[in-house]
Amino acid sequence: MKSVVFRVGLFLNLIALAGSIRAADSTPSPSTPPSSVDLLVTEVLTKNPELRYYDAELTAARAQLKTAAQLSPPEVNGSLGRKRTTDLTGTLAGEGTAWSAGVSQTFEWPGRLGLRKAIANRDLVLAGLGRARFTNALAGRARSLAFGVAAAAEQRRVAGEVADRFHALREVLVQRDPAGVAPALEIRILEATELSLRRKAAKAEQEWSTVRTELNLLRGQPADGPLNLTWVEPALGASPRLESVLAAAQTNNFDLRVRVVELEQQGFRVDLARNERWPAFTIGTHYSEERSDARDQMVGLSVNFPLPLWRNNTARTEAAQARRIQAESVLSTARRDLERRLTVAVNSYAALTTELQRWRPDTVEQFRAAAELADRHYRLGAVPATTYVELQKQYTEAVDAWLETRREAIEHAQEIEQLSGIPVLPGNRAASQPSTEATP
Repeated sequence: MKSVVFRVGLFLNLIALAGSIRAADSTPSPSTPPSSVDLLVTEVLTKNPELRYYDAELTAARAQLKTAAQLSPPEVNGSLGRKRTTDLTGTLAGEGTAWSAGVSQTFEWPGRLGLRKAIANRDLVLAGLGRARFTNALAGRARSLAFGVAAAAEQRRVAGEVADRFHALREVLVQRDPAGVAPALEIRILEATELSLRRKAAKAEQEWSTVRTELNLLRGQPADGPLNLTWVEPALGASPRLESVLAAAQTNNFDLRVRVVELEQQGFRVDLARNERWPAFTIGTHYSEERSDARDQMVGLSVNFPLPLWRNNTARTEAAQARRIQAESVLSTARRDLERRLTVAVNSYAALTTELQRWRPDTVEQFRAAAELADRHYRLGAVPATTYVELQKQYTEAVDAWLETRREAIEHAQEIEQLSGIPVLPGNRAASQPSTEATP
């Protein structure tokens, strides 16, 4: 009778301990309010330190656009001297001041400034696409890390819960002072399983700490700062059609758009290299005045240009054309790589969602209930040790399989969203389109 009362009391204490552990994991710190995933992503996109690099790149591109189509500033020149006039006999005929002043302006060959402005425009477009691509990838990474934090916390909780169950049961069996080989072996089995689960819980704790550190750094917070996240399990949408995803990616994919703009820019560079065969020319006006025995004034117009007029610019033109061919090759390779990645992501997402549909909504909860039931009946002697240990291990493995399958499905869904701009997870917004602020 005393042993039964002891077992019941110990079981109730374990339930209270598990409840306190679960409450400690889920209760946020009063100093830091809980945050949803969407608020967390917004915080990352607002406070991430690397965003300043892309903002500075945009500022530099806007500044270059302002100066790309400007003429060089005009030049002012002048001279001042003394003039003496003598006749053939060497007699001084007159003496006075001589001075001159002029203004000149250098003009580029027609069409050259327009090409430079077009190249600067593409630089601004590339800067905008770079920032948008970074924010899109950053938001996806933040969502993946949020799920990683939640999954690691759940794995740590389940492994710790089952390990505590084995530890408490082993303590009970040791207090019984078992005699014989079988009870002693059962104790060793329980001890070995507990140690294995403790290691699993420690690895989950390490994974949770690693993911939390990365997420804090993305938020611009201290690496070991607190992270209170209210996790809401995302709903998995239906697998999109590969044809529609590939079609949308041709216009929405950031990498592809960058390659297209680079190809356009390189085409302008080829035209600029051809245009630069003709030199710039300078037009100026000047005025001069000389005073000695008389007053001489002169007003004129000057035109300056280098010789020869035709520059041998073949090497620069060939180099620009070669880089344009390289840009075409890079664009073609990017299209093939995009098709490959999207095909793999769509097929993998479809396979994983099909697999998840085989799971009942309460599968994990049923395994948990079965593990608790096996624990109670094993204490009463109705369940053998092998069944008890196997069921506890299958409970933890079922939770791991569920979380891992969900994680892979979410990652593939986010990859489809980032590559094509089409939202797959309900509640996620489509990839943002950058504002280039440039006019072709």
